[in-house]
Amino acid sequence: MDLLLLGKALILGIVEGLTEFLPISSTGHLILVGDLLGFNDERGKAFEVIIQFGAILAVCWEYRAKLWAVASTIRTSDASKRFVINVLIASVPAMSLALLFGKYIKAFLFSPVPVAMAFIGGAFVIFWAEHRQKQAVRGFQKDAVARSGKAIQTVDDLTALDALKVGLAQCAALIPGTSRSGATIIGGMLFGLPRAVATEFSFFLAIPVIGGATAYELLKIWMNPIQTSGAEAMHFGWAIAVGFVAAFVSAFICVRWLIQYVASHNFVPFAWYRIVFGVIVLITAYTGLVAWS
Repeated sequence: MDLLLLGKALILGIVEGLTEFLPISSTGHLILVGDLLGFNDERGKAFEVIIQFGAILAVCWEYRAKLWAVASTIRTSDASKRFVINVLIASVPAMSLALLFGKYIKAFLFSPVPVAMAFIGGAFVIFWAEHRQKQAVRGFQKDAVARSGKAIQTVDDLTALDALKVGLAQCAALIPGTSRSGATIIGGMLFGLPRAVATEFSFFLAIPVIGGATAYELLKIWMNPIQTSGAEAMHFGWAIAVGFVAAFVSAFICVRWLIQYVASHNFVPFAWYRIVFGVIVLITAYTGLVAWS
């Protein structure tokens, strides 16, 4: 058993779980950490996508009651039908663009310096969104009250147009370092959604988007198997198992924490983190302190 490989898998799994649902970009962190660990080859890229499903299972477990209620009443409940339709509507834009341009994005943007620049740029979007949050909520929620007679208080209050807006915002996350959760949460806030509702909808939206990405990656591996010996394949299989479990556990802890955090805090600390992290990467890249690939 390759203990060094398992150690790398454990680190990357924890990084994935802790960053997947925070507005700090799990893909960006995985690219950077994978580069530092020397696990950024074809196997490493496949590994990163597959272990994301562990983080998604954590969301499914946390919201199992809601998901079961929707699944069991989908034929009879208008609210359940609307919930599923909204998630699907919000998923389509990013998934479509990923299929069309994913190869080019990976070829030109999946490297540390572009990721660091996206980290910094995304921070200023968070500052802007938080600055506008009170005014945006007042303005858009007044429109929502005038339109439907009630303000948006839960994900069940979202309309198809609300879902489409969040889905379009999610397209920005195709740029590594932007953050899928950040794009959906901050985008939702800019469109007038309460922070808690935008965060929860981001959790649900992750299920088809990341689940679909994982399935697509597995299909590619099945059609074009990674060339490894029997022993290497076994070691890689164990690495995936370790990373998967680590991603599940750390994501579950993170989701629980984030639900409580957004009830009384904003995302400004994450914006500062993005700036500091991005600047460090850029400095180490241009001074040669770290030999980023």
